Amino acid sequence: MRFVIHEYAVNGYDSGPYGITAGKDGAMWFTEQKGNRIGRVHAEGEIHSFPVPTANAGVMSIVSDRTGDLWFTEYRANKIGRMSMDGHFAEYDLPAANSAPFGITEGPDGAMWFTEMNTGKIGRITKSGEITEFELPHPKAFPSFITPGPDGALWFTQNQNNTIGRITTRGEVKEYSIPTPNSGPVGITTGPDGALWFVQIMGNKIGRMTSSGEVSEFVIPTPNARPHAIICGKNGDLWFTEWGGNQIGRITVEGVITEYAIPAENAEPHGIAMGPNGDIWFTEECNQIGRLTFN
Repeated sequence: MRFVIHEYAVNGYDSGPYGITAGKDGAMWFTEQKGNRIGRVHAEGEIHSFPVPTANAGVMSIVSDRTGDLWFTEYRANKIGRMSMDGHFAEYDLPAANSAPFGITEGPDGAMWFTEMNTGKIGRITKSGEITEFELPHPKAFPSFITPGPDGALWFTQNQNNTIGRITTRGEVKEYSIPTPNSGPVGITTGPDGALWFVQIMGNKIGRMTSSGEVSEFVIPTPNARPHAIICGKNGDLWFTEWGGNQIGRITVEGVITEYAIPAENAEPHGIAMGPNGDIWFTEECNQIGRLTFN
């Protein structure tokens, strides 16, 4: 099977694309961390961007909810942002100063759930903007990405605590250790096999954890690949970005890894998402959006 990677320049300025998600309109939406915008790219590569109201907000992760609205974290502005697909914004201040919101996802309860890296909390915001926060056992755990689990709970990585966390919609928290010391877990998703899959940016591994906390680990062939984000694919596989390896990785549920080189040098791939037709889209901090397709 042959693959092709297309790359699309983002408006010719220093935008720093970071997070990316598939929109309900068939386009891909992404955050511009340095450009302070929310961008939209469709399959032909045409890009349009919407300025975020708060200056220097530090927009990071982004997700499309079930109604089509886009939710994103504002790391530096200490806010959660919301945008309709026609460009109308709402922003919600977080209760604690400098909480550094990072990962965000839609929970099974219809609310948006997010991580607060600096305060060691998991946040919940309703569609009307009501915020609840839940303290984690270790305030310096540095919770990062968060995803709905197969069990009706939310699962998240704790980058500085070397654990995977689980929180119920009632706020009950459990933690599960990762065998590799100082592995630096970042991205996490539910796999096609019903397990939690996560990347270890320092351990150079892909981890698999059952909902009871049993862990398997798979070494990435490229040394110091610095894997960052991971998503579920459509063919019983998962896809991840290699920030240090300048590659996109694919892993089967059996643990077989294939890597695909990105044409641009020093692309620094971060966010990754699957498009409506199964293409793999990813952001490149070098001011490009990438799309991997198979022939």
